[in-house]
Amino acid sequence: MLAVGTRAPSFSADSTQGEIRLEETLGKRPIVLIFYPKDHTPICTKQLCTVRDSKEQYAKYDALVLGINSGFLEEHRQFANKFMYDFPLVADKGANIQKLYDVGHTLFGLLGQQRTVYVIGRNGTIVYAMKGNRPTAEILKALEEHR
Repeated sequence: MLAVGTRAPSFSADSTQGEIRLEETLGKRPIVLIFYPKDHTPICTKQLCTVRDSKEQYAKYDALVLGINSGFLEEHRQFANKFMYDFPLVADKGANIQKLYDVGHTLFGLLGQQRTVYVIGRNGTIVYAMKGNRPTAEILKALEEHR
């Protein structure tokens, strides 16, 4: 896991809302990266539905929220459409973004990457980095503290 204070690595990747080029956003607005193990699983669905339902809270900070895993783009689209996710789900081909952000694997790698949340401040550095399904209030507090 990358440490707080580290310059956030940039990446480009396909998403459910077109190509994401992080370098276009870094240093301009806060970014929340949510690394989740797998589409269509109960905990991941609950986690991302909470993000969807908190849209207005993230909007107060002009935060770009991205869900990321190594699933295929078509699977991400089906998942996003089924649960009406209005934020991009990024297809991390070859787990390249996972590697850039030093996100580990779940037990024995059976479900893919570990659940990890990063908040990148307006200055382009990581201001929050935690493993697990983090509460929205905790993520919003990081956004508030680094306005």
